[in-house]
Amino acid sequence: MNTTEKKLAVITGASSGIGLELAKEFARQGYDLLIAAENPGVADAAREIRELGADVREVQVDLSNPRGVDELYEAIQATGRPLAAVALNAGVGDGGDFAPETELEKDLEVIDLNVRSTVQLTKYVVRDMVARGEGRILFTSSIAATMPGTFNAVYNASKAFVQSFAQAIRNELKDSGVTVTSLMPGPTETDFFRRADMEDTKVGREEKDDPAEVAREGFEAMMAGKDHVIAGSFKNKVQATMSHVLPDTVTAQMHRGTASREENAH
Repeated sequence: MNTTEKKLAVITGASSGIGLELAKEFARQGYDLLIAAENPGVADAAREIRELGADVREVQVDLSNPRGVDELYEAIQATGRPLAAVALNAGVGDGGDFAPETELEKDLEVIDLNVRSTVQLTKYVVRDMVARGEGRILFTSSIAATMPGTFNAVYNASKAFVQSFAQAIRNELKDSGVTVTSLMPGPTETDFFRRADMEDTKVGREEKDDPAEVAREGFEAMMAGKDHVIAGSFKNKVQATMSHVLPDTVTAQMHRGTASREENAH
């Protein structure tokens, strides 16, 4: 990392999808970057982002492991630069019927990455931001946070945690100079559905939002200091609104219709 006057941002889950597009958006807006992902594709992402004029360092690290979060924070500290912004985007899902189908190991991986690592990394970086009296935090939540996730039970619950966590610490930090924003996309054209084994579901087959547009909306909301943004199509906004009006029993049944393999096999 050089010692330019550019601000430094960290983006997790940055090898593809929304994370990669967030990193590009930060680069286009004049930030230098430290990007992290668990797979070797993070090196290719770094090369792509450097073409936008940013100084980029990549870290291949498994954030579902507590030690991985420690390694990332050590890399942040090693830059010797204050962290202006962090986008906590790393996440994973696991679709299927909880009782007979999903594996406990994968369910716990969803919790470890989506929940535990988010809390751990936030704890590390927010203290430094508060001490300086400035900083921006962007959480990638989801409209999944607004409803029970039938056949996505652990994933939706993990995003409900992220959403609640983000809004709570936003209020705690309201006089600190540190802003907290939650990015809530709907189904987006990323690798999520393949990794979650959900390509044969209704939601897996339908048209999805552009991750670049989702990232742009998230970045703009963060810079404006908004509490959250429901990104992507108008349908996402309708769905989020309905979830606040309808009882959980109804939204759980609605989610069943989009995420069930059996009910979408014909």
